[in-house]
Amino acid sequence: MRDRRYDILFEPVRIGPVTAPNRFYQVPHCTGMGHRYPRAEARLRGIKAEGGWGVVSTQETEIHPTSDLTPANEGRLWEASDIPAMRLMTDAVHEHGSLAAVQLVHNGLHSSNRYSRCTPLAPSSAIIISDDPVQARAMDTSDIARFRRWHADAALRAKAAGFDIVYVYAGHDMSLLQHFLLERHNHRSDEYGGSFENRLRLFREVIADTREAVGNTCAIAVRLAVDELLGAEGIRHDVEARDIIEALADEPDLWDVNLSDWSNDSQSSRFSVEGFQEPYTRFVKSVTSKPVVGVGRYTSPDAMVRVIGKGILDFIGAARPSIADPFLPKKIEAGRIEDIRECIGCNICVSGDNTNVPMRCTQNPTIGEEWRRNWHPEIIPTLKSPESHLIVGGGPAGLEAARALTQRGGDVVLADARSEWGGRVTQESRLPGLAEWARVRDHRLWQLQQVQNAELYLESRLTAADILEYGIANIAIATGAVWRDDGVGRVHRKPLPFLVKEKILTPDDLMGDGVDAIGSDGSVVIFDDDRFYMASVLAEHVVSAGHKVTFVTPSPVVAPWSDNTLEQQRIQKRLIELGVEIVPSNQLAGMSHDSLTLACTYSGRTREIACGQLVLVTSRAPRDTLWHELHALQAERKEAGIKSVTRIGDCLAPGLIAAACYSGHLYARAAGETCAAAPLREDMANLE
Repeated sequence: MRDRRYDILFEPVRIGPVTAPNRFYQVPHCTGMGHRYPRAEARLRGIKAEGGWGVVSTQETEIHPTSDLTPANEGRLWEASDIPAMRLMTDAVHEHGSLAAVQLVHNGLHSSNRYSRCTPLAPSSAIIISDDPVQARAMDTSDIARFRRWHADAALRAKAAGFDIVYVYAGHDMSLLQHFLLERHNHRSDEYGGSFENRLRLFREVIADTREAVGNTCAIAVRLAVDELLGAEGIRHDVEARDIIEALADEPDLWDVNLSDWSNDSQSSRFSVEGFQEPYTRFVKSVTSKPVVGVGRYTSPDAMVRVIGKGILDFIGAARPSIADPFLPKKIEAGRIEDIRECIGCNICVSGDNTNVPMRCTQNPTIGEEWRRNWHPEIIPTLKSPESHLIVGGGPAGLEAARALTQRGGDVVLADARSEWGGRVTQESRLPGLAEWARVRDHRLWQLQQVQNAELYLESRLTAADILEYGIANIAIATGAVWRDDGVGRVHRKPLPFLVKEKILTPDDLMGDGVDAIGSDGSVVIFDDDRFYMASVLAEHVVSAGHKVTFVTPSPVVAPWSDNTLEQQRIQKRLIELGVEIVPSNQLAGMSHDSLTLACTYSGRTREIACGQLVLVTSRAPRDTLWHELHALQAERKEAGIKSVTRIGDCLAPGLIAAACYSGHLYARAAGETCAAAPLREDMANLE
């Protein structure tokens, strides 16, 4: 039963001519699916509506070929032939009584038009925002008139596709309308440039055009960046944003407000806390009578009630929390608070869009697989036979495999050699900024503690002989991986013979013994060939203990893959602020007791730096000895009644925590299936 404190979250809210059934609003967010994978897109959004989100939005939806975001997989309403794909989504959302919203976008300076080959358009002649060697041309008044018509036509197509809410978008520094608002992009001297009122003119006109196009059947939403965290160089919440909203206060039916650019709007938990946008968005309701939605990675219903009760927002906007748990609203409604899969703010979901593939989620292994594999986040078919499973290893893969198997009705024994659950999740969550990652462990462990068909054993190191003796039918080896101490990684593909072993540490050493593993003789050098988060987090950890740190990487920048999770600039900035010396574009060439020889990755030129301790963050090796031992005992396994022995997670192939959770979930889904169905291929579906 729902806690009465949360009743306010389930009140219907009027948005112009339509009514949202509750205050849960899935704001526009990318999925990596869009116009190329419309069935997968529709199924994902439909499940969110099933999970109780009162409004479910698309991602950016391009209105015209001059706003072509290829290779990104966004929505598309260029022409009438795009309507059927979009209607798949609205039908899926409406099936569960939710409203469907579309974020119409012309990206202006953010579009390179790689597919359409159209010349980009902008308020003024300028090089585009991305790295493509392309410049946009300044729009003349006839271009502006055409743009207004394109937007109105797209709004009509959106209405025909069944959308209830149509967006006018000016956010994330990705919108032509925002570019007209900003003095740094708009250098015009005509009626669309110069003064504030002139720069606002096109925004005001497009809102009116959109309303005229859709009539009184669709609501008009405006998405506006209220602060760019650029000071006087950008929009500020207490200056320009307030002026914009005051000038247009009641013209749209809803204000969707956030930070710009995307890296500010979707800050990871490493750099922000729940509700981090409130200082910038709390003013909006004081200057408009229309409902307001905002975001802040809200996962706690108490925080949601506080935001609504204090009049900060009318809707709880969410992207990432709705990905981690599409059924978050239904769980609050049913009084199942502990059952929520809380977002950990790792931004692995974001990386899907940034690498142009369907999204993934650390907490929710079913995301992106709703159509492709027919996976539901809350429903798993019951096992066809009651065979038992022994899972060796209680890290993310083992915990997820056990959780999903017990949900299917299987009997599971989960054993771990350590004195605590979670494996790498527990270790990494103790590092700076990663505490919320422990939710991966806590959610699954709580689920397992609620059921009768799971036996959990810590401090239980199992041998091959033990497993044969138990005779449990199905064995999953989830024993994880270890960080290598021989230098093998992306640049150095063979072990480095010159390493001084007694001076080498790995992340396992620093996570196991903490900074006490570091000696007192000289500075610490961290060599990062992993190129994601681990090395930079360890640098913070070591610096906090008072050690001097030099960060060496073959990459031109620190943690380059973290650009996909919107963290790279923040990571590099933090290391600089902490006094870490960064040595990019160098690899290892030699080592003595107190120094390290580096070689430039481009020229090969060498240099020496002081090194009292070298921390290698390069790659990991599977901890798969137990699997190999069992694999060699084919006859003994058969005699013991063991039918299958399977590696999962990092034991199979070291990767992200998200990959480990997915591996464990896949194992549980495949249990008992003699011939699992192949994933559907949407790129082939149109040929049938």
